[in-house]
Amino acid sequence: MEMKMQAGAGSISLADGVFGVAYNEALVHQVVVAYQAAGRAGTKAQKTKGEVSGGGKKPWKQKGTGRARAGSIRSPLWRGGGVTFAAKPRDFTQKVNRKMYRGAMRSIISELARRELLLVAESLQVAEPKTQKLIGQLGAMEVRNVLVVTDSFDRNLYLAARNAQGISVCDVEGLNPVALLSHEQVLVTSGAVKKLEAWLS
Repeated sequence: MEMKMQAGAGSISLADGVFGVAYNEALVHQVVVAYQAAGRAGTKAQKTKGEVSGGGKKPWKQKGTGRARAGSIRSPLWRGGGVTFAAKPRDFTQKVNRKMYRGAMRSIISELARRELLLVAESLQVAEPKTQKLIGQLGAMEVRNVLVVTDSFDRNLYLAARNAQGISVCDVEGLNPVALLSHEQVLVTSGAVKKLEAWLS
């Protein structure tokens, strides 16, 4: 498929195997959920009555006091006691193999291209890490809420976008499905297009 370049004349040819595949909603959903789940720390922890310190002695004798029987002051019914169903550290990771992940990425990128939300530029650089300069360049392309994908890490571009609302920058190696779906548009440099085709083909 052919796509016109932004901020310049000419067009670029995109591989149909990467930018022209059918949208698989179920696969995209599964991969996005798995990606977000992998980012969870899973470090929540509480103590059961057996783990709370103290409570080794029976508070009072079993019978004859007129009070309810009690075996430990660390019972979940008592203040300062353990938790009945205590949360424990857990791993939320879901298995997603490489073929599924790449298929979801192709599906998302192709859908963005079909909806004309995927833009291609020859390059995007800023001489110094100034947010206003980057906003000015993107404004000339008539894009605002955008994810900029470059072929390699650009420190100036990253620093310029860091404080800009609605603008994110990443290289191809740092690209993920959640980032693609979190912006209204995706601007890809021509160098990044070649890397995407080599990665996802």
